[in-house]
Amino acid sequence: MARVQPMAVSPPSQGKPSKVPSALELPKRLAPNLKKKTESLGEEESCILRATAAAQTLASIIRPCYGPYGRQKFLMTAKGETVCTGHAAAILRALELEHPAAQFVREVAQTQAENTGDGTAFVVLLTEALLEQAQYLLCAGLARTQLREAFATATAEVLTALPSLAIRSLGPLEDPSWALYSVMNTHMLSDTEYLTKLVAHVCWVNREPNGSFKPERIGVCTLQGGIMTDSRILPGLAISGKPCGQKTEVPADARVALFICPFGPTNPFALATPRLSTPEELLRFRKQTEQVQKEITQLAAMDINVAVVWGEVNEKIVVQADDCGIMVVQANSRKEMVYLSEMMGTPLLTRLLPPLEPGKCQKVYRQELQDHGAVVVFEWEPGSAPSLTVVLRGPTIQGLRGAEQAVYYGIDAFSQLCQDPRLLPGAGATEMALAKMLTDKGSRLTGPNGLAFLAFAQALSSLPKTLAENAGLAAQSVIAEMSGIHQIGNFLIGVGTDGIINVAHEGIWDILRAKAQGLQAVAELVQQLVTVDEIVVAKKTPPVYQQTSRPTSKGKGSSSLREKFFGKYV
Repeated sequence: MARVQPMAVSPPSQGKPSKVPSALELPKRLAPNLKKKTESLGEEESCILRATAAAQTLASIIRPCYGPYGRQKFLMTAKGETVCTGHAAAILRALELEHPAAQFVREVAQTQAENTGDGTAFVVLLTEALLEQAQYLLCAGLARTQLREAFATATAEVLTALPSLAIRSLGPLEDPSWALYSVMNTHMLSDTEYLTKLVAHVCWVNREPNGSFKPERIGVCTLQGGIMTDSRILPGLAISGKPCGQKTEVPADARVALFICPFGPTNPFALATPRLSTPEELLRFRKQTEQVQKEITQLAAMDINVAVVWGEVNEKIVVQADDCGIMVVQANSRKEMVYLSEMMGTPLLTRLLPPLEPGKCQKVYRQELQDHGAVVVFEWEPGSAPSLTVVLRGPTIQGLRGAEQAVYYGIDAFSQLCQDPRLLPGAGATEMALAKMLTDKGSRLTGPNGLAFLAFAQALSSLPKTLAENAGLAAQSVIAEMSGIHQIGNFLIGVGTDGIINVAHEGIWDILRAKAQGLQAVAELVQQLVTVDEIVVAKKTPPVYQQTSRPTSKGKGSSSLREKFFGKYV
């Protein structure tokens, strides 16, 4: 484990006084050209204005959720479901966006979340800030090609300087709780420390001896009831389903089939209890029952002794399955079925037919938990279990969803640390340190590069300002004090609950790999958007209605033009 002793924090008044770069330095350098261009904007400038406005609208929704002091939102999904969440990724998925620039921003943010497990709000807010600076430079007369090249140079400078700010790294045999706490605390409202230790333990146990780590081998099961501290780790793979018959355990040599269809002669779109009013309906239902009974017999003949079903389960067919020695498990979600299919290497079947390759494990059983909760566990032989499961307990569905998302973020963060164990100062300290470096170098450069460096610095410094605003602090004074301390060389100062803090003392860290990927993605997106000079919308072709009625006695020349091309409505 590599460590660097943090520098002592001293107020700006002590020691040699230093000059804090003014935030107005960039506007002063551009003022003469800016006055000429703001009066009349061409088509190219208006395009970047619309793109910036779209990014600003998107960022205004995400900004209050940024950081550990972010707020929650009531989210109405397209299905009419109400969700209380503070996760930027969940909010972005639910939004219906029309402007292509906003869609681009969402796509990049979602890619960042999928690749690193975190950084969704970071991408959205930094993109908005950089687009605002790009708009300012374009309106001042800087050419688009010059701006793109200058932003590319500034991005290279940022990515080159970023590793020099990494002052800690996670050791191969070290408890990762301290490194994961900051990531999970951003997405949890309570019990963060307990859940972080749980995730750290399951990640550390699941890590391979050669240092590799496969996050897909850790499952997450949510079960309503109890409290968060009742959460636990179970060996194997656990789902929140339930056994449906008398057979509730397969103690050895379990052979599993997965079905995403009704388990019985029922229609998934019909009533649970069929109403048979005619002899024909009774005969048809009897034939269906006989067919299903034959299918159950075929499953038993192929040594299938566990059937996991996502769909309606018929009680009479379950009785027959019990007689054939088949344990029937009804799953609660399709996500669990997909995860079972991936882990066992067996397909999801839409009919009650034996799979070509059934899933295999050592045993399947019902596991009782505290507060009258229970899960179904698929367990492999000791030492060869391909999965561990974090079973989350909580009194509300909303709280469980938030905890589940936090667990996934923690697992992804550990995966990033297995590839690169270096960590950066968190709480906005890294962004402010990069802004200081860019400002110092940009002040000495002339031409587009100097302007781009200063613009990039102002965009980065807007992120700690947002953290201060969400914490309920006087943002201007906090950022001024923070910037002053960074100027004297202490880059470990970030934003806390009551003002500035030393992030090394508080244990607040960002993952270097995730931060670098986010910066690279945002820079490439902005460079692409600043070169767009027009938005062309392809109109949908109107449908052509064929003439289906018999021709009338009118002459050929008497039909209207609309009827000639589109036909008549019948």
